[in-house]
Amino acid sequence: MLVATLLATIAVAQVGNQGLVGAWNSKVQFTNGAFKTVKDLEFLMVFNQGGTMVESSNYDAAPPVPPAYGIWRKTGLHQYEAKYIFYVTKAPKKFEEISGGGGWMPDGRGVLLERIQMSSNGKSYRSKLTMKLYGANGKLSETWNASCRGVRVTW
Repeated sequence: MLVATLLATIAVAQVGNQGLVGAWNSKVQFTNGAFKTVKDLEFLMVFNQGGTMVESSNYDAAPPVPPAYGIWRKTGLHQYEAKYIFYVTKAPKKFEEISGGGGWMPDGRGVLLERIQMSSNGKSYRSKLTMKLYGANGKLSETWNASCRGVRVTW
């Protein structure tokens, strides 16, 4: 019994010591923009040791976009900042564009900046997110804001 308790304590301490490194499931609620009314948006994020990260959402297929890739850094005690980028696609105007080998062509990019406040036990976080959308011409077209609640993915 003592050994099991000790191992459980060590496992909890190791998770807490990982900082942001690991996989996270985040509930995202935009306060403005086209996704403001979406109530079930989730990001699945992986923060890698060394400061890189990948994000994918349950809405990556609406419209089809690849995952976002980016960087992250520690900014204070239990505080982090992440910057990640994804590409936007343009819907085809006719079915023939898809069947002819074209389809969802590039149409700009999104840049997300997330300020993360992790819980002291390292198992969850809350964050504020700003997403800037740029058109194919490179000009800023919209800025959206969101609140997020992340939970570490564990066994």
